[in-house]
Amino acid sequence: MFNVGDLVTRKSYDNDVVFKILKIDGNNCLLMGTSIRLSADAPLEDLVKYVKDDCDDFSPNIEGYRNLLRESYFYLPGRIVHVDMDDIFLEKCMRFYKKNRLKAFGILSNGENLAIDTVKAIRKYHPDIVVITGHDSFNRKRKTNEKYMNSDIFVQAVKMARKEESSHEKLVIIAGACQSNYEKLIKAGANFASSPKRINIHALDPAIIASCLAFSDKNNNIDLIKILDKTKYGSDGIGGIITKGTMYIGYPR
Repeated sequence: MFNVGDLVTRKSYDNDVVFKILKIDGNNCLLMGTSIRLSADAPLEDLVKYVKDDCDDFSPNIEGYRNLLRESYFYLPGRIVHVDMDDIFLEKCMRFYKKNRLKAFGILSNGENLAIDTVKAIRKYHPDIVVITGHDSFNRKRKTNEKYMNSDIFVQAVKMARKEESSHEKLVIIAGACQSNYEKLIKAGANFASSPKRINIHALDPAIIASCLAFSDKNNNIDLIKILDKTKYGSDGIGGIITKGTMYIGYPR
């Protein structure tokens, strides 16, 4: 017997991902990943209850970006707006920003209003970096224009955000979720996007990219590969373009 809120895995995928049941419709369940940004559905007979307490052992480390020479200089890291379609993941990311002492504003959005909510947040907070994320999935068996669950929603939000600021240097956009249409998001105007190999990404991966960019010198190009390697799945999960950081450095302290 399964109930909404239960943690489960799927037998057909070798129980590789832990999900929470969001909705049960007859014999079919709507699922959301508990630590990865994947949405899926599955029949009840494919599910197995997950009984362990901790289903996420990923501990990101961006100390290399936070270790700043504070004796003489002062630093103004980039300002972040994080727009998320998942309230639990949004809270995880906001805790991550707070832990790293970054100025970040979190916006919870439903899919229908993602583009509008993103534009409103940009106009209100004037960020250096905007994260547009939530859940997604890729199904090769579906018709061509229906392969992705939410990629088109992310693409529209990126396009609207890019209309607010056309420069990739003045506004850095990080977009997508698990298995999203990477190429389409980059073409729409994102600096970083998921997922080059159509794989899953961790809940914190977009926030990790944003945080590294916030701590990167505004006058220098970022080390693209170094930043991508900070995420759980590296360049298979997220890719992007070389751009400059968003942090101002001042003197004297």
